Amino acid sequence: MILRLAAILAGGLLLVWPAFLNGYPLLFSDTGAFLHQTAPPPGGPLVIWDKPHVYGPLMHLFHWRISLWGPLLAQGLCVSHLLWLAQRALRGEASPGWHLATCLGTAALTTAPFTIALLMPDVFAPIVLLALLLLGFARDALTRAEAFWLGLLAAIGIATHLSHVPLALALVVFVALVARRVWPVLRAAAPLVAAILLLLGTNYWGHGRAALSPHGATFALARLQADGPAAAVIRDRCPESGWHLCAFADRLPMDSDAFLWETDSPVNRAPDGTPRFLGGALLSAEASLIVSETLRTHTLEVARTTALNALRQMVLATVGDTLVETHLEAAVRPRIAEGFPARELAAYDAALQPRGLLPEAAAPFLIGHVPVLLAGAVLALFAWWRSLGDRQRIGLVVGVLVGVSANALATGGLSKPHLRYEARILWLMPVIAGLALLPRSRPAETAEGRAAFR
Repeated sequence: MILRLAAILAGGLLLVWPAFLNGYPLLFSDTGAFLHQTAPPPGGPLVIWDKPHVYGPLMHLFHWRISLWGPLLAQGLCVSHLLWLAQRALRGEASPGWHLATCLGTAALTTAPFTIALLMPDVFAPIVLLALLLLGFARDALTRAEAFWLGLLAAIGIATHLSHVPLALALVVFVALVARRVWPVLRAAAPLVAAILLLLGTNYWGHGRAALSPHGATFALARLQADGPAAAVIRDRCPESGWHLCAFADRLPMDSDAFLWETDSPVNRAPDGTPRFLGGALLSAEASLIVSETLRTHTLEVARTTALNALRQMVLATVGDTLVETHLEAAVRPRIAEGFPARELAAYDAALQPRGLLPEAAAPFLIGHVPVLLAGAVLALFAWWRSLGDRQRIGLVVGVLVGVSANALATGGLSKPHLRYEARILWLMPVIAGLALLPRSRPAETAEGRAAFR
């Protein structure tokens, strides 16, 4: 037991090593919004219009406005423990030596540590994927307490980011197709149902609307106008429709991020040039109408552009945008200054990332990522072939392939391709495939892991 706990703890530390290189947990501009969700008065706590009210409170459970190292270490331990359980499911048992080797290889050769060391909901994409696959295909390798823990972890993880909802749905469908038993499907579906209820409840509390995403139509519109179809609908329906965006029809299409966030964008400016506070929220009702009209009149074009964006996302899997200091000074530093001790602010200021030095410092460690991912794709196909006849291994190996594809569709296809979106999850492909190719420590059950499908 002591060796097991020591191995999981050591694995967790290995998996967050970029934070030690940086001198502080890695941050993103959106990290400031999540800190704002539990910030002290008078600036907070604040319900953010475009983000679920889940990850911020979850972080608070581990930092208590003392230090952000707490949430970072919790993320590392969660992923380390999941890799321990994955090894047990794929090999028959887990050993400290193999676990440390797995975590060391994952930390040194893949993009994983740059996601796990980043205080963003991105860390839950691989957590949700592994947890649901283990619940669906490896229940016999889990104790009752471990199964409960995975269900809880998956439910919270799905709710932290809306892209995790379609990811989880794709995995539930996959479990249903492969397992063809009721109980595996129910085990995989239960966290998704719980996450939906959590989102409905928190959005009703925060926004007065029991909806998965009260203002999500604005994000859909940003993507559809950037691809062209929604911009065409706006031009065709204006000025008769009376939409706010009619005044900006000649500026569309434009980049989706610029559409959403630039201060002079159609979302954030009135036609007379005055700023619109919470413009994305104000636009959501109109956006819902435009999105519906676009889907109805440009169905094939929307399907084509969504598929192309998803394919583009599949090949964008580097860690570049998790290292930069963009907007940290304005979005994150004030949250640390107002809610944390002076020593925490000093540690943040001394770190490499806010000073723009982290990309250069991390560059030597990034060289192997692309070759490893390419090799991982081949390795996954080989592991698939080697696992034929072993439904448990097939479920875990192919399930990862399904998950990374669903992630690309949910992020690049429905939002916008970004470097970190696929890097956060694609690293599981070589790791799980490698574990699946190791010999089992004991003979596999003759009934194809019968207990996993009861």
